[in-house]
Amino acid sequence: MTTAMGAALRRIQLGNALSAFGNGFTVPYLYVYVAKVRDLGASTAGVVLAMLAVAALAVLPLTGRAIDRRGPLPVAVVGAVTAAVGSLGLGLSTTEPLVIASAIALGAGIAVIQPALATMIVWCSTTVTRSRAFATQFFLNNLGLGIGGLIGGLLVDESAPGSFVRLFAIEAVMFLVLGAAVATVRLPRSPRVADPVPSEARAKGAWRALFADHRMMWLCLLGFVLFFACYGQFESGLAAYATEVTRISPSTLGIALAANTAAIVAAQFVVLKLVERRRRSRVMAVVGLIWTVAWLAAGLSGLVHGAHAVATTLLISTYALFGIGESMLSPTVAPLVADLAPASMVGQYNSVFALVKQLALAVGPAVGALMVGHGMSAPYIGMLVLCTVGITVLALRLGRLLTPAQDNPHARAFIPEAPAGTDTETVTPAGTATADAAADAEAPRRESVTAVA
Repeated sequence: MTTAMGAALRRIQLGNALSAFGNGFTVPYLYVYVAKVRDLGASTAGVVLAMLAVAALAVLPLTGRAIDRRGPLPVAVVGAVTAAVGSLGLGLSTTEPLVIASAIALGAGIAVIQPALATMIVWCSTTVTRSRAFATQFFLNNLGLGIGGLIGGLLVDESAPGSFVRLFAIEAVMFLVLGAAVATVRLPRSPRVADPVPSEARAKGAWRALFADHRMMWLCLLGFVLFFACYGQFESGLAAYATEVTRISPSTLGIALAANTAAIVAAQFVVLKLVERRRRSRVMAVVGLIWTVAWLAAGLSGLVHGAHAVATTLLISTYALFGIGESMLSPTVAPLVADLAPASMVGQYNSVFALVKQLALAVGPAVGALMVGHGMSAPYIGMLVLCTVGITVLALRLGRLLTPAQDNPHARAFIPEAPAGTDTETVTPAGTATADAAADAEAPRRESVTAVA
């Protein structure tokens, strides 16, 4: 069973990496393609980018229930095919209605793929191996996007619309490769989560049960602040601050973005060894501190106009520090979402958390661009420093709500079993008896000497 699960997981990861590779061909050039190459104007380009997010927000509330009722595999295949149609449609469309319709299909397809793949990874992993599985997915995503973007930059020619059609065709093919890869995956008959497909009666109460889960609601709040303060600022507020306040060139901004990807690729598995056996809540709290330093560095970069090299170094450091923080979150947040989910609601929990991320990615760029665009650069930096300090506070508070097993699965996984003939309770190394797993999952979190700090 373990070998089969490893093979299934490798196939999922390969398909995911190839789709990210294809996505990298088009992501940096979508605005230029719509506005200039197809000559549809900046307004239409803005609508297209907005439709990607709106479509995701529309389909995600329905995606979780579909995953839990039908299983993640068919949902992932439908999402991949829909995304491929949208991508190819963007490449072939020459009118505003067709471009917008294609963007809706692409945004909806990508939004469906994300929680479906996350659920498949959950099914093919255990609580102990899950952190490494999600870290690998994040690493391959960034590596694929980076390589795709570099190759796409060599192929694209703004004066030749056909070169963009080629990019979108490559992206569409990669989505179909993803669909084919996951379609051939043999998921376990007995997944690592019990009873994965809920009955109709339980499905009807899924949303009520989710909103009653105060741990998940607290994690969603923390997730919103995380995504708002990082991803929600990359392409709007922070980019605007870098060019208008720090006054670096667009080419230098490209170097800063490359530094972010390089930090992720270089640090991911080093960071994984450092954090995978530590309490998840404390890892997230440390990310808040790292990102606080990152935003302070960004703020300082706008104050040292007489030392351009120093300002540039500070800003590039900001992007690199964000990358290190992202590397720490990838083996932490997504596995925690899975471990908080009841057995029959893994898809629902993954979809809701993806919805939180999309909301942050919709609100973050609007707030950032508005504040920097209206000359409020100092309040902008101050707001984000408060957000990152808030991440630390929220993470520590969440840690007090989690059970020891949820906060650090490794600490629970290697507790020695009681000798034969002893009581049915399990004795911890500290000599304290713990109740059975079901009771432990419902108990408030306590400090445990078996947990790794």
